[in-house]
Amino acid sequence: MSSIGNSTALCPSGRPDVLGFDPDDLPDGIVVADDKGQVICFNAAAVRITAVAKHEALGFPLEHALPLEDLKGRRWWQLTDPYGGLAIRVGQPERNLLLPGGREVLVSARYVREHPTGPVRRVVVSLRSTEARRRTERSHAELIATVAHELRSPLTSVKGFTATLLAKWERFTDDQKRLMLETVDADANRVTRLIAELLDISRIDSGRLEVRRQPVDIPAAVGRHLQAHVASGQSPDRFLVRIQRPLPDLWADPDKIDQVLGNLLENAVRHGEGTVTIEVAPAPVRIDEHDEKGTAVTVSDEGPGIPEESMGRVFTRFWRGSKRGGTGLGLYIVKGIVEAHGGTITVGRGPGGGAQFRFILPVAAPAYLQ
Repeated sequence: MSSIGNSTALCPSGRPDVLGFDPDDLPDGIVVADDKGQVICFNAAAVRITAVAKHEALGFPLEHALPLEDLKGRRWWQLTDPYGGLAIRVGQPERNLLLPGGREVLVSARYVREHPTGPVRRVVVSLRSTEARRRTERSHAELIATVAHELRSPLTSVKGFTATLLAKWERFTDDQKRLMLETVDADANRVTRLIAELLDISRIDSGRLEVRRQPVDIPAAVGRHLQAHVASGQSPDRFLVRIQRPLPDLWADPDKIDQVLGNLLENAVRHGEGTVTIEVAPAPVRIDEHDEKGTAVTVSDEGPGIPEESMGRVFTRFWRGSKRGGTGLGLYIVKGIVEAHGGTITVGRGPGGGAQFRFILPVAAPAYLQ
């Protein structure tokens, strides 16, 4: 703001230096009108959100600077009448309103009085863009659509096989019954995994992902996952493991580290080609401007890799590297788990041209062991 009068609208003491910042520094739009309804403050965020120039607002009546309407087309200032009506009103709660041209904004207002039932001396209006809310709503809608799609197939299968078995049990041989029940069991496991993923996402988004640290043997965990892939039909020759010892003692959540390894190896096997290489080595971790001991795990394949333009979206929700199935939630959860441990994860191109994922976890040993 160029004038002291505009800044003092936000400083009841009359000293703009009390708060130590200019209204233009605020991330939300702020519009202040005086006791006559004339706009005396219209900050930079308000200009950006409303597309109204500052010189077209300052000194003009509030209803001229902000010609707001509700979703039914009614003039908002005539409905609310901030300078008239009940003297006990303190403001208006946030609501979705429209500017000319259909631009949506989130608006709330505060009425400033010298004493509780006195006349209004200031009207302070807060403006926020609806874009962030729309992005959240789109994300939630996409999540619901993905969950509905992923649940429909296994539940249809479960329902179909169980109904068939109940209606015609005696007509099937034991081998046929076993095959149907194994299919039902596999589909039930698929539903269980999806529900677990949704719970993980909820905890990550709310910052409530709990990490129960215990000693973790990363090479042993890698070995268990490789044995599982071999048992499911993969050739042992497809995997190459490199362990650089000595490794620091790692304290982490064993179940969650298994989840990270499982997701990365499954991605390499399903979406990659050629040899899948897993490297485990000591690596420094930067914490509070100090290098701490850590363990790095790198998983790479020799497939087509990830296009450069997609690298920045790999760890976002619903990103899929190919059309070979999956919810697109796994890598988002992997990133959340690694960061909950205080670690980092990156994606790049491996030596064989395929995708390469590398995560580093701090040792995080208890204080009494350090």
